[in-house]
Amino acid sequence: MTVDYYLTPQSPWTYLGHERFAQIVRAAGANVRVLPIDLGGKVFPISGGLPLGQRAPQRQAYRLVELQRYSDYLHAPLNLKPKYFPVSGDDASRLIVAVDLRDGPDAAMKIGGAIFSAVWVRERHISSESVLAELLAECGLSAERLEQSYSQAVQERYESNTQQAIDAGVFGAPSYVVDGELFWGQDRLDFVERKLKAG
Repeated sequence: MTVDYYLTPQSPWTYLGHERFAQIVRAAGANVRVLPIDLGGKVFPISGGLPLGQRAPQRQAYRLVELQRYSDYLHAPLNLKPKYFPVSGDDASRLIVAVDLRDGPDAAMKIGGAIFSAVWVRERHISSESVLAELLAECGLSAERLEQSYSQAVQERYESNTQQAIDAGVFGAPSYVVDGELFWGQDRLDFVERKLKAG
């Protein structure tokens, strides 16, 4: 089976679910299509989502409570208010796409994990070219991927991913689609796992 994995690199929920998701798909022998999307710029205006700063104070406060809960529960270190957040995820998204196109989904999962951790654990600036170059090197990936991430082919794939997400009814990240069924949020990974086990 194949899982369409819709993500944004600056999402703490994507970070919290990433390693567990990778373990689930490995155990199930499933394939993954790694699909970074322009959530704030293209999906939210259609789905009714709001950027964090525009949400009601109660929602913003509760988000911090839930992030701490999940960080503790999953034993996943997380800075609730990292130094470089909010941050644009477009450049990091395009880098993940470039890696996926040249090196395949396993490498895209690897660089994705490094990028998510860079924001939420290591307090690194993922819209910085030098940081993205460092992350490529740390993952053992070609430095050429950074230049390739600015190509027209990568931009078109990024836009295609985003349109595919809209067509699939995606409205938040991370979202997982298995056999046409949408699962929103890392807290739905139990259901993704059951779906994969059921075949």
